[in-house]
Amino acid sequence: MVMKFDTRYPSIDDLRTRAQKKIPKFAFEYLDGGCNEDVNLFRNTSELREVQLKPNYLRKHHGSALKTRLFGVEYDAPFGIAPVGLQGLMWPNSPEILAKAAFEHNIPFILSTVTTTSIERASELTEGKAWFQLYHPTEDKLRDDIINRAAAAECPVLVILCDVPTFGFRPRDIRNGLAMPPKMTLSNILQVFGRPHWALETLKYGQPNFATLKPYMPKGLDLKQLGKFMDQTFSGRLNEEKIKPIRDMWKGKLVLKGVASEYDTEEAIRLGIDGVIVSNHGGRQLDAGQSTVKPLSIIAAKYGDKIEVMMDSGIRSGPDVARAMASGAKFTFMGRSFMYGVSALGKKGGNHTISLLKTELQQVMEQLCCEKTTDFPNHLIK
Repeated sequence: MVMKFDTRYPSIDDLRTRAQKKIPKFAFEYLDGGCNEDVNLFRNTSELREVQLKPNYLRKHHGSALKTRLFGVEYDAPFGIAPVGLQGLMWPNSPEILAKAAFEHNIPFILSTVTTTSIERASELTEGKAWFQLYHPTEDKLRDDIINRAAAAECPVLVILCDVPTFGFRPRDIRNGLAMPPKMTLSNILQVFGRPHWALETLKYGQPNFATLKPYMPKGLDLKQLGKFMDQTFSGRLNEEKIKPIRDMWKGKLVLKGVASEYDTEEAIRLGIDGVIVSNHGGRQLDAGQSTVKPLSIIAAKYGDKIEVMMDSGIRSGPDVARAMASGAKFTFMGRSFMYGVSALGKKGGNHTISLLKTELQQVMEQLCCEKTTDFPNHLIK
């Protein structure tokens, strides 16, 4: 097996440790934390890792392939880069770094409405292959304009988010002044001085801003006005009345992200949605909720033949990808893992993290005697 990653950082945990030393504390805690007491943040990974897989050592093996078809497209691995807000805060220019890496490795990259690169730039970097995640605007005109921009940029998949009816309660971000509206405290300024590489890169690329939303934002907003603008512009709670116009308008594939129940999956199917991402927003919204692997196994078994079932939240390694797919996921996504990579290694972080995950997953498949990613459920120990 040829290793194409930096062998000094052979795990996501290594990247996390490196990232913590490279970026200011307020940025790292925004990336790393969950909500409330972080119960569901840790439950996501710990319960996923209770999933066990069965190897077949004496079966004839013809090789293992990571290639996976999703929505009629063949990707080179069964994982993609999940949408993450404010990526440029954690590492300058990081969404562009990750979009380029995803394109080079032929995996999906999902751009968030509230990250720091525009729809048009992400599309340019990926030759029209980037997916787009829409935070639902309160005004139909703004919703339609953003969707039209995504269509003009040739985004193949629109992802709508259902698990942010309210913003999560995140004590670290509140202490750090990163709740809306954000603010730079003396403590935060001192943290910046302690991370000169991060500070220089930020000077190079400029202060991060909501690039996709920039055309709609009044000029010269101070931080309090920015927070008010965001609250007035977006309404996170979805329902049938909000989803139907999007389905009518969007001609590409439509995915609902944040699903955690049979009821929401049934509604998604009824409304003509093409896929769901079983997710709890990385444990950042509901600390008392289930880990993602628990509803995934139920939803995939019951509805996997009616709708594409995917998963994110809690996945940190190639073996975790295998566990999720054995539990029924058709495809998986990771957010923090890739942000740890780019925060740790800058421009090399995207390629490193994808190569690392591919190498880990390939090893698991060879060990199991699993030839195709669709065969993972055959190895699940129930």
